Amino acid sequence: MSAARAIAAYQALQKYLAVNDGSGLYHERYPVVAGDNAYSYEWPFSQAHAATLDLTGLPGEQGDAYLPDLARRSVGQERYWKASGGTTGVPGYASYPEPPYGSGGDFFYDDNEWVGLLDIQQYLMRGDRAVLARAEQIFQLVVSGWDSDPSHADPGGVFWTQATWSQDRNTVSDMPGAELGLRLHQITGQQTYLTWARRMYDWTNRYLLSPDGLYWDHVNLTGTVETTIWSYNQGVPVGVNVLLYEITGDQEYLDRARRIAAAAHAHFVTGGRLLGQPPYFNSIYFKNLLLLEAVTGGRTYREAMAEYADTVWERYRDPGTGLFRFDTGGQTETLQQAAMVQIYAVLGWDPDDHRLLY
Repeated sequence: MSAARAIAAYQALQKYLAVNDGSGLYHERYPVVAGDNAYSYEWPFSQAHAATLDLTGLPGEQGDAYLPDLARRSVGQERYWKASGGTTGVPGYASYPEPPYGSGGDFFYDDNEWVGLLDIQQYLMRGDRAVLARAEQIFQLVVSGWDSDPSHADPGGVFWTQATWSQDRNTVSDMPGAELGLRLHQITGQQTYLTWARRMYDWTNRYLLSPDGLYWDHVNLTGTVETTIWSYNQGVPVGVNVLLYEITGDQEYLDRARRIAAAAHAHFVTGGRLLGQPPYFNSIYFKNLLLLEAVTGGRTYREAMAEYADTVWERYRDPGTGLFRFDTGGQTETLQQAAMVQIYAVLGWDPDDHRLLY
């Protein structure tokens, strides 16, 4: 059933949100209204890219059928690549397509990390050396975003963006960077990836881990912490600890992963807060919990994910279009639709393959 739902949700994504002008890009939302950009920002596109990759993980010929679409997503992804680099001079993905499709945009480190992680997943699934090389380039960009000014409050951490209007350092710019570095270390054996991953991990634990065992969102340069608890900011640290356990064999990392997962489950699932989280945060949250259960066994988090998926299908899906509508504005975002494709797709995987997720 999950695979069939993933395919149906993907068909709706392609029908209503893909742009049919040869660019390989997406609209930000449907229906398009006056004043909307011609194309989506990079973050929504990357999640449509990840959704297509996750579909290729469906068993057998069912997954293989999406390989041509995955190749098309790779072409579209490069519309955002800025080889000349951003403010640090390191290449990366801009927040909006580069010319001739758009005027580009600021670099966001988390946006780039999600692409790096899906590149790693594709490498692990398909052995594609080209995407591995791109993931390594992205990691160099992330390292260039490290705050090296010791005069700042809570010194260190990867900035969220290169845009001048924010100087926040976030859980979401550090923990996914750590996860990317750990995956690269596992694949290449290079020590520098592990060293940087530990640095990002340690900084986030020092400054953004709450006494309740959950992670706050970000800290600014004056030391003021934004204490919002988002689901994806709990999921990624679970994955990071699982990878550290696999690399080091230190049981404490696996115990930490379990503690964070249990605290997050109590907060979001038992506490009834999960539906209040954006689906694109929940897709990342649940994927990392599946990674944990692929190592430890058990079905608690998979069952919570399946229950969430059922609820969304029954409550938020428009059966006429196949689109998910999570608010009263009457529009569906590419980001939302792509997230649900990911959730249904990975629920349709062989559970042993969840070790490949981020």
